Amino acid sequence: MPFDRPALIKGIVKIAREAGDRILTIYNQDFDFKVKSDSSPVTEADEAAEAIILKGLADLTPDIPVLAEESQAAGRVPDLSGGVFWLVDPLDGTKEFINKRGDFTVNIALVENERTTMGVIHVPARGTTYFAEGPGRVWRQEGDGAPAPISVRVAPQDGLTVVASRSHRTPETDEYIEKFTVKELISAGSSLKLCLVAEGKADLYPRFGRTMEWDIGAGQAILEAAGGTVETLDGAPLRYGKDGHDNPYFVARGRL
Repeated sequence: MPFDRPALIKGIVKIAREAGDRILTIYNQDFDFKVKSDSSPVTEADEAAEAIILKGLADLTPDIPVLAEESQAAGRVPDLSGGVFWLVDPLDGTKEFINKRGDFTVNIALVENERTTMGVIHVPARGTTYFAEGPGRVWRQEGDGAPAPISVRVAPQDGLTVVASRSHRTPETDEYIEKFTVKELISAGSSLKLCLVAEGKADLYPRFGRTMEWDIGAGQAILEAAGGTVETLDGAPLRYGKDGHDNPYFVARGRL
């Protein structure tokens, strides 16, 4: 499907920032949270941000369906058979949000034929936005400053910087990491881990735990545009539009 990608990514960045502003308003107040049927927490910020994103996407691209985390949890699953759809996690890292840590993000990705081709990750607490409109066209923007191109780095010879989940670290993850010479191990929350690899601040992010498509889609688009990869344990690219929308275990890499 042909798109005016520069115009489209500009619109998506605007939507993600609007959602982020609403999240920060709630973050700076007292708030409660609920526990969903999958035992994950949800706050009014998740729901308010998703409402902003859904309206924005409907205005921007009314013919493209949207698979969004909270709508899906409520049983509202669109027809994705056309192969092109938006993938939305309105507040990735809800545990970080609840615990008043800044590693929570807004995630919007475009899926075309099972691959994420465009993506935006906004970090509200930091005012940072990462966005990619295609291979080699990926940027980091601080506030309203000029966007700066980013890319993965060639892994240093004296050891890798590995990033792992703060809330979902598993023994399998540690066992995998032990295969490498590691100079530094960073714990971080949400899709920010994929951004750290994309901008050359980390080299490897193994995930041996449950994730959903909306958790990873925008980060994969950004990392691949920056020259990295997100692959299953057998080396296949991570695909989207799967039944149930669960991801297999995966490894995200820069240039190792």
